[in-house]
Amino acid sequence: MQLDFLVLFEGENFSALMSGLWVTVSMTFMALILSSCIGLVVGLGRMSSNRLFSSLSSCYLAWFRGTPLLVQLMILYYGLAIGMQIDLSASMAGVLGLGMYSGSYVSEIVRGAIQSIDKGQMEAGRSLGMSHWQTMRKVILPQAVRRMLPPLGNEFIALTKNSSPLSVITVSELMRAGNLIVANNFRYFEIYLGIALLYFLVNFTISKVIGYFERKMSAGGARG
Repeated sequence: MQLDFLVLFEGENFSALMSGLWVTVSMTFMALILSSCIGLVVGLGRMSSNRLFSSLSSCYLAWFRGTPLLVQLMILYYGLAIGMQIDLSASMAGVLGLGMYSGSYVSEIVRGAIQSIDKGQMEAGRSLGMSHWQTMRKVILPQAVRRMLPPLGNEFIALTKNSSPLSVITVSELMRAGNLIVANNFRYFEIYLGIALLYFLVNFTISKVIGYFERKMSAGGARG
Protein backbone atom coordinates (compact mmCIF):
# COMPACT_ATOMS: atom_id res chain seq x y z
CA MET A 1 0.00 0.00 0.00
CA GLN A 2 1.49 3.37 -1.04
CA LEU A 3 1.48 6.32 1.29
CA ASP A 4 -1.29 8.79 0.53
CA PHE A 5 -1.52 11.77 2.87
CA LEU A 6 -4.48 13.16 0.95
CA VAL A 7 -6.53 10.65 2.95
CA LEU A 8 -6.37 13.20 5.78
CA PHE A 9 -8.59 15.49 3.71
CA GLU A 10 -10.97 12.91 2.25
CA GLY A 11 -14.66 13.17 3.11
CA GLU A 12 -15.18 14.32 6.71
CA ASN A 13 -11.75 13.17 7.93
CA PHE A 14 -10.19 16.61 8.35
CA SER A 15 -13.21 18.14 10.04
CA ALA A 16 -13.40 15.11 12.38
CA LEU A 17 -9.75 15.59 13.35
CA MET A 18 -10.26 19.32 13.90
CA SER A 19 -13.32 18.60 16.04
CA GLY A 20 -11.31 16.09 18.07
CA LEU A 21 -8.48 18.61 18.41
CA TRP A 22 -10.90 21.23 19.76
CA VAL A 23 -12.22 18.77 22.34
CA THR A 24 -8.63 17.91 23.35
CA VAL A 25 -7.59 21.55 23.72
CA SER A 26 -10.76 22.69 25.53
CA MET A 27 -10.73 19.77 27.99
CA THR A 28 -7.01 20.19 28.62
CA PHE A 29 -7.56 23.89 29.32
CA MET A 30 -10.31 23.17 31.86
CA ALA A 31 -8.19 20.44 33.45
CA LEU A 32 -5.27 22.86 33.57
CA ILE A 33 -7.30 25.36 35.62
CA LEU A 34 -8.46 22.59 37.95
CA SER A 35 -4.93 21.19 38.37
CA SER A 36 -3.56 24.66 39.18
CA CYS A 37 -6.16 25.16 41.92
CA ILE A 38 -5.60 21.66 43.35
CA GLY A 39 -1.82 22.03 43.07
CA LEU A 40 -1.84 25.30 45.02
CA VAL A 41 -4.05 23.91 47.82
CA VAL A 42 -2.18 20.60 48.13
CA GLY A 43 1.22 22.28 47.82
CA LEU A 44 0.40 24.70 50.65
CA GLY A 45 -1.13 21.82 52.60
CA ARG A 46 2.11 19.86 52.43
CA MET A 47 3.91 22.78 54.12
CA SER A 48 1.15 23.51 56.63
CA SER A 49 1.75 23.17 60.37
CA ASN A 50 -1.81 21.80 60.65
CA ARG A 51 -1.22 18.04 60.87
CA LEU A 52 -4.64 17.07 59.49
CA PHE A 53 -4.30 19.36 56.46
CA SER A 54 -0.72 18.20 55.89
CA SER A 55 -1.65 14.51 56.20
CA LEU A 56 -4.61 14.81 53.82
CA SER A 57 -2.40 16.59 51.29
CA SER A 58 0.26 13.88 51.58
CA CYS A 59 -2.36 11.14 51.10
CA TYR A 60 -3.73 12.93 48.02
CA LEU A 61 -0.25 13.20 46.54
CA ALA A 62 0.61 9.56 47.26
CA TRP A 63 -2.64 8.24 45.74
CA PHE A 64 -2.69 10.24 42.53
CA ARG A 65 1.04 9.83 41.84
CA GLY A 66 0.95 6.15 42.74
CA THR A 67 -1.88 5.02 40.45
CA PRO A 68 -2.06 5.16 36.63
CA LEU A 69 -4.15 7.89 35.00
CA LEU A 70 -6.03 5.31 32.95
CA VAL A 71 -7.14 3.45 36.09
CA GLN A 72 -8.29 6.72 37.69
CA LEU A 73 -10.33 7.56 34.59
CA MET A 74 -11.95 4.11 34.59
CA ILE A 75 -12.87 4.46 38.28
CA LEU A 76 -14.38 7.92 37.71
CA TYR A 77 -16.39 7.01 34.61
CA TYR A 78 -17.31 3.34 34.98
CA GLY A 79 -16.59 2.58 38.65
CA LEU A 80 -18.62 5.42 40.17
CA ALA A 81 -21.58 4.78 37.83
CA ILE A 82 -21.79 1.05 38.53
CA GLY A 83 -20.57 0.91 42.13
CA MET A 84 -22.06 4.08 43.62
CA GLN A 85 -24.70 5.19 41.07
CA ILE A 86 -22.80 8.46 40.48
CA ASP A 87 -23.19 8.93 36.74
CA LEU A 88 -20.65 11.43 35.45
CA SER A 89 -20.60 12.39 31.77
CA ALA A 90 -17.50 11.30 29.86
CA SER A 91 -16.36 14.92 29.56
CA MET A 92 -16.84 15.61 33.26
CA ALA A 93 -14.98 12.44 34.24
CA GLY A 94 -12.21 13.33 31.80
CA VAL A 95 -11.67 16.86 33.12
CA LEU A 96 -11.82 15.68 36.74
CA GLY A 97 -9.44 12.79 36.05
CA LEU A 98 -6.88 14.90 34.21
CA GLY A 99 -7.15 17.79 36.69
CA MET A 100 -6.77 15.65 39.82
CA TYR A 101 -3.92 13.59 38.32
CA SER A 102 -1.98 16.64 37.15
CA GLY A 103 -2.79 18.54 40.37
CA SER A 104 -0.63 16.11 42.35
CA TYR A 105 2.41 16.96 40.22
CA VAL A 106 1.63 20.69 40.21
CA SER A 107 1.50 20.60 44.03
CA GLU A 108 5.14 19.49 44.16
CA ILE A 109 6.08 22.28 41.74
CA VAL A 110 4.30 24.80 44.00
CA ARG A 111 5.93 23.42 47.15
CA GLY A 112 9.40 23.39 45.61
CA ALA A 113 9.09 26.95 44.29
CA ILE A 114 7.86 28.33 47.63
CA GLN A 115 10.56 26.54 49.62
CA SER A 116 13.22 27.93 47.27
CA ILE A 117 12.40 31.49 48.46
CA ASP A 118 14.75 32.67 51.20
CA LYS A 119 13.17 32.21 54.66
CA GLY A 120 14.39 35.66 55.62
CA GLN A 121 11.69 37.17 53.42
CA MET A 122 8.95 35.57 55.50
CA GLU A 123 10.58 36.85 58.67
CA ALA A 124 10.91 40.32 57.13
CA GLY A 125 7.21 40.33 56.22
CA ARG A 126 6.21 39.25 59.73
CA SER A 127 8.45 41.94 61.25
CA LEU A 128 6.52 44.53 59.20
CA GLY A 129 3.30 43.44 60.89
CA MET A 130 1.89 41.21 58.15
CA SER A 131 0.29 37.88 59.02
CA HIS A 132 1.68 34.59 57.69
CA TRP A 133 -0.86 34.45 54.83
CA GLN A 134 -0.47 38.15 54.00
CA THR A 135 3.30 37.64 53.68
CA MET A 136 2.72 34.53 51.62
CA ARG A 137 0.29 36.30 49.26
CA LYS A 138 2.11 39.61 48.89
CA VAL A 139 5.78 38.60 49.16
CA ILE A 140 6.43 34.88 48.71
CA LEU A 141 3.92 33.75 46.06
CA PRO A 142 4.72 36.48 43.47
CA GLN A 143 8.36 35.39 43.49
CA ALA A 144 7.51 31.70 43.60
CA VAL A 145 5.23 31.99 40.54
CA ARG A 146 8.20 33.21 38.49
CA ARG A 147 10.17 30.10 39.48
CA MET A 148 7.21 27.80 38.84
CA LEU A 149 6.76 28.76 35.20
CA PRO A 150 9.39 26.48 33.54
CA PRO A 151 8.30 23.27 35.35
CA LEU A 152 4.63 24.25 34.98
CA GLY A 153 5.15 24.57 31.22
CA ASN A 154 6.52 21.02 31.13
CA GLU A 155 3.60 19.76 33.24
CA PHE A 156 1.01 21.43 31.01
CA ILE A 157 2.60 19.93 27.90
CA ALA A 158 2.51 16.53 29.62
CA LEU A 159 -1.16 17.16 30.48
CA THR A 160 -1.97 17.70 26.78
CA LYS A 161 -0.29 14.44 25.84
CA ASN A 162 -1.98 12.64 28.75
CA SER A 163 -5.37 13.56 27.30
CA SER A 164 -5.16 10.71 24.76
CA PRO A 165 -6.38 8.02 27.29
CA LEU A 166 -9.69 9.95 27.40
CA SER A 167 -10.62 8.03 24.25
CA VAL A 168 -10.99 4.92 26.46
CA ILE A 169 -13.92 6.52 28.32
CA THR A 170 -15.57 7.52 25.00
CA VAL A 171 -14.54 11.19 24.97
CA SER A 172 -14.47 12.30 21.31
CA GLU A 173 -11.01 13.82 21.55
CA LEU A 174 -8.29 13.80 18.91
CA MET A 175 -7.07 10.22 19.44
CA ARG A 176 -10.58 8.78 19.33
CA ALA A 177 -11.36 10.75 16.17
CA GLY A 178 -8.21 9.30 14.59
CA ASN A 179 -9.07 5.76 15.70
CA LEU A 180 -12.51 6.00 14.10
CA ILE A 181 -11.00 7.18 10.80
CA VAL A 182 -8.38 4.42 10.84
CA ALA A 183 -11.09 1.82 11.46
CA ASN A 184 -12.63 2.81 8.11
CA ASN A 185 -9.58 3.14 5.85
CA PHE A 186 -6.73 1.31 7.67
CA ARG A 187 -4.36 4.21 6.88
CA TYR A 188 -2.51 3.91 10.18
CA PHE A 189 0.70 5.71 9.23
CA GLU A 190 -0.87 8.74 7.56
CA ILE A 191 -3.60 9.28 10.18
CA TYR A 192 -1.44 8.78 13.26
CA LEU A 193 1.33 10.92 11.78
CA GLY A 194 -1.28 13.63 11.21
CA ILE A 195 -2.42 13.27 14.84
CA ALA A 196 1.18 13.48 16.07
CA LEU A 197 1.68 16.67 14.04
CA LEU A 198 -1.43 18.25 15.60
CA TYR A 199 -0.24 17.35 19.14
CA PHE A 200 3.16 18.81 18.29
CA LEU A 201 1.66 22.08 17.07
CA VAL A 202 -0.44 22.46 20.23
CA ASN A 203 2.49 21.72 22.55
CA PHE A 204 4.87 23.92 20.55
CA THR A 205 2.38 26.79 20.93
CA ILE A 206 2.10 26.16 24.69
CA SER A 207 5.90 26.17 25.06
CA LYS A 208 6.10 29.49 23.19
CA VAL A 209 3.36 31.06 25.33
CA ILE A 210 5.07 29.88 28.54
CA GLY A 211 8.39 31.21 27.22
CA TYR A 212 6.78 34.59 26.53
CA PHE A 213 5.44 34.86 30.09
CA GLU A 214 8.81 33.73 31.51
CA ARG A 215 10.61 36.53 29.65
CA LYS A 216 7.92 39.06 30.59
CA MET A 217 8.04 38.18 34.30
CA SER A 218 11.85 38.06 34.31
CA ALA A 219 11.94 41.55 32.79
CA GLY A 220 9.41 42.75 35.36
CA GLY A 221 11.48 41.24 38.16
CA ALA A 222 14.65 42.84 36.85
CA ARG A 223 12.98 46.27 36.76
CA GLY A 224 11.61 45.68 40.26
